[in-house]
Amino acid sequence: MKNRILLCVGLALTFSANAQKKKKEISAPLVTQSLKATPASERFKALEIRKALEAKSLVNNVKFRSIGPTVMSGRVVDVDVNNQNPTEFYVAYASGGLWKTENNGISFSPLFDNEAVMTIGDIAVDWKNNGKTIWIGTGEANSSRSSYSGVGMYKSEDGGKTWQHKGLNETHHIGKVILHPTDPNTVWVAALGSLYSANKERGLFKTTDGGKTWKQTLFIDENTGGIDLTIDPINPNTLYAGMWHKTRSAWNFVESGKTSGVYKSTNGGDTWSLITGEGSGFPQGDGNGRVGVGTSPQNPNIVYAVLDNQKNRPDDGKKKEDENLLTAKKLRSMNTEQFLALSDNQISEYLDEKRFPEKYNAKSLKADIKAGKIQVMDIVKFTENANDDLFDTPITGAEVYRSEDGGKSWKRTHKDYLDWVFNTYGYYFGTVFVAPDNADKIVIPGYQLVKSDDGGKTFKSMNADNVHADHHIVWINPTNSKHQILGNDGGINITYDDGKTWFKANTPAVGQLYALQVDMAKPYNVYAGLQDNGVWFGSSTNKPNYEWYAEGAYPFKSIMGGDGMQIAVDTRDNQTVYTGFQFGNYFRLNTSNGSQKYLQMPQEIGDIKNRFNWQSPILLSRHNQDIIYFGGNRFFRSLDKGETWKALSGDLTKGGKEGDVPFGTLTTIDESPLKFGLLYVGTDDGLIHVSKDGGYTWTKISDGLPQNLWVSRVNASNHAEGTVYVSLNGYRDDHFNSYVYRSTDYGTTWQKLGEDLPAEPINVVKEDPKNPNLLYVGTDHSLYISVNQGKSFMRMSGDMPAVAVHDLIVHPRDNELVVGTHGRSIYIADVNLVQQLTDSLMNKDLHLFTMKTINFNSRWGKVDASRKYDEPEKRELPIAYFTKNAGKTKVTIATDKGLVLKELNDDSETGINTVTWDYTINPATVKDYEKHLNDTKKKDDKVIKVEEGEDKAFYIKAGKYKITFETANGVKSEQNFEIKAPERRSRRVMIPSAMNSPEAFEEWMEEEGLEGKK
Repeated sequence: MKNRILLCVGLALTFSANAQKKKKEISAPLVTQSLKATPASERFKALEIRKALEAKSLVNNVKFRSIGPTVMSGRVVDVDVNNQNPTEFYVAYASGGLWKTENNGISFSPLFDNEAVMTIGDIAVDWKNNGKTIWIGTGEANSSRSSYSGVGMYKSEDGGKTWQHKGLNETHHIGKVILHPTDPNTVWVAALGSLYSANKERGLFKTTDGGKTWKQTLFIDENTGGIDLTIDPINPNTLYAGMWHKTRSAWNFVESGKTSGVYKSTNGGDTWSLITGEGSGFPQGDGNGRVGVGTSPQNPNIVYAVLDNQKNRPDDGKKKEDENLLTAKKLRSMNTEQFLALSDNQISEYLDEKRFPEKYNAKSLKADIKAGKIQVMDIVKFTENANDDLFDTPITGAEVYRSEDGGKSWKRTHKDYLDWVFNTYGYYFGTVFVAPDNADKIVIPGYQLVKSDDGGKTFKSMNADNVHADHHIVWINPTNSKHQILGNDGGINITYDDGKTWFKANTPAVGQLYALQVDMAKPYNVYAGLQDNGVWFGSSTNKPNYEWYAEGAYPFKSIMGGDGMQIAVDTRDNQTVYTGFQFGNYFRLNTSNGSQKYLQMPQEIGDIKNRFNWQSPILLSRHNQDIIYFGGNRFFRSLDKGETWKALSGDLTKGGKEGDVPFGTLTTIDESPLKFGLLYVGTDDGLIHVSKDGGYTWTKISDGLPQNLWVSRVNASNHAEGTVYVSLNGYRDDHFNSYVYRSTDYGTTWQKLGEDLPAEPINVVKEDPKNPNLLYVGTDHSLYISVNQGKSFMRMSGDMPAVAVHDLIVHPRDNELVVGTHGRSIYIADVNLVQQLTDSLMNKDLHLFTMKTINFNSRWGKVDASRKYDEPEKRELPIAYFTKNAGKTKVTIATDKGLVLKELNDDSETGINTVTWDYTINPATVKDYEKHLNDTKKKDDKVIKVEEGEDKAFYIKAGKYKITFETANGVKSEQNFEIKAPERRSRRVMIPSAMNSPEAFEEWMEEEGLEGKK
């Protein structure tokens, strides 16, 4: 719970200044763009293109490594548990795929990594078939800003090894999947439909032939969909469904409507009847939001419904407004004379309540109004907006209703309001779970997790210090209701004492990154801004494992709560970090001493109100890291590490739109590494501006681009001053085409890149810092690269699943590509070889990449007696080469005099390949090799013997060698390399003074051949 920061309401009064700078316009024809929702046929075509771009990729053998983090996990949408063996269960993550554990969450295996989508709404497992039959309804139904769209149903009959698509292609987001208890071919689906557009493929669906065909058995309208579904455990012909009306855009979310309600079927879902209409006891009207349903296995006539009631709470007359108390409502109706007649004390109390900056006081405001500098309404607008009337009277919020007659009548179970259960975002929750052995015991997941043992009359918290907020799914053991498995935004928790204590089961790396950053420490650190899990940082060398349980400290450290956003790191000390949480609440902090300073953007009364994106952009100048750039609807700059700020621009957006989500905001900022003050900014409403004078004047450069798309990234070139790259994103219109462009004249004209990219929304484009022809593109489904400046692309997967890529960075010193995914945490790949893919290299039939000098290790061939029961340690040297043609490649390792010691064979692919050598030689060559070594050794050196190792293999010695590659069509290439002898040391072994851990000491002892002599 502590990870959720709610203080932003008062804290985030971020203000703007009067410094309005004139914007220059350039004449370019507007490119009209129809943002139609992308049909499923195009999305499946995109999957085939993705596979084709992988098949032709030159970099399939460049592998990624996962560095986590894992402990904070990511959003869980469903769990399905084997009731006969509850240590075996499946977990569905919103954007991290499907995972299975067979050991109660100690470890998990991924099962759904490479289909058309990874996003999941719900799962259902047929445990009667040993849990091998799995149904997945794709597309998360929680309707958040990162709830990815699915493509219908998938089914596996072999435990997730293989999958078959089973229709419902256009449903986008699926709320619930129910299996018939005895007929494996009958399945019911509650489909919510698309998130950002209206569509007909929503409501309730049924199949009786295992998914070959589906019948839509309930449709209400194009904005009302199925969100929940439950079945009578005794009579499978009886089902209850929750239907939810909502509409969402980038700037507004209507979370309720009169068509929301509960429906019942008594004929196996063939027909449905509304059971929450007039006279039922259930609320009526436009305030009805998301609704979840649950039946009691003990008494199926008892049905619960949990409702997100968006209706304002009635005035109960208990709260009497102080006649002298000044409110925004009163100010809106005041004229100048009435305001001037107010007492200074009345005005001061209002200013304190609304947290006005201290420079404003009653006397100064009266003087400004009297002089005509500001109007009374300017004071209101400074902190208020058109939606405040909605919040002056709180919404009803979460409500629980119970029927004891199978839905004929309903009663609210509780007298008091259920404050803090849903908060104001009940669209994110909306499920109720009934204990199988007790019809009066229910659990309600929400912002908090609450339970009732008296049928919903009273509730108690089930939260704990190690349990995250924002809960979505609960499984209750049918034979022991104290045993429960909980899924929330922080992963999986398990309790055996009815929520008194919990333990985490968060070993999968399923973090949902919004943004990442790196520093220049050695080894460098990676910083991650995560959905609902704050900002963390840790070493780029981290290997997710269980060691930290013994060490007592997780390798990644949390430095910010809330939803973690963009990060900037001052690499002069690698400790000063600028980051924050949603809607522009950013800080300067020090990771060493923990100090923090809030970054307050300026705003003056009478000026336009600042607007900040959910993920506000921040950037340190590459030329002077005292200078910080920050984006709201205007461009802000600090010259003193965030101590003071100045707005350098007017509104760089189209002016915003009325709604309950800030819109008309900057989303991305970049500065040319080649020229100080050459700046680019992009907005959520499709505008891009350039400034060539440090932000004082701006020129709009987006007229030549498709309009009204979210600008997901601007990237100034590392190699050519006038070159800039832009990616545009239509996700918030259910428009999934790919848009990436380049300009070579500061944005005056644009060229579309990636004509061969699949229809996948693009989140990021970056140019490589070393190779000007090398581009990286991250989409909602994968990572792609181009080695020819965007003329064509290829997929770069390398053991990374088809997950959304939200951010990426090429470390400028270490030549590693760091990838931030929204669902599978962080991956890193060494791209040194990729950076070498120039035209001249790729035109060669065969190319050997330079081998580094190898240090001889006397431990080769030795077996550590203390580890005889462990898996044998692998000693492998990857040797990289490029070949234009796939086929068999023979690799020969020989002495510099031509004595062949080892032959290897490799099945080469077109592109980069690696062949692995374990430092061993062919036993048949030992005598000749030993003679060669003694013939070429120095006169006074000892006689060299090549002896069999403890592992029964013969290993190569220090010296100079030659490696030769020969392709199937006879092309050869060779390279000399050296195995360097160890340096001579004193007879007295000196223990290094800097041993930072016992493990380091043990490793050093092993290297010295001293194990067992401690």
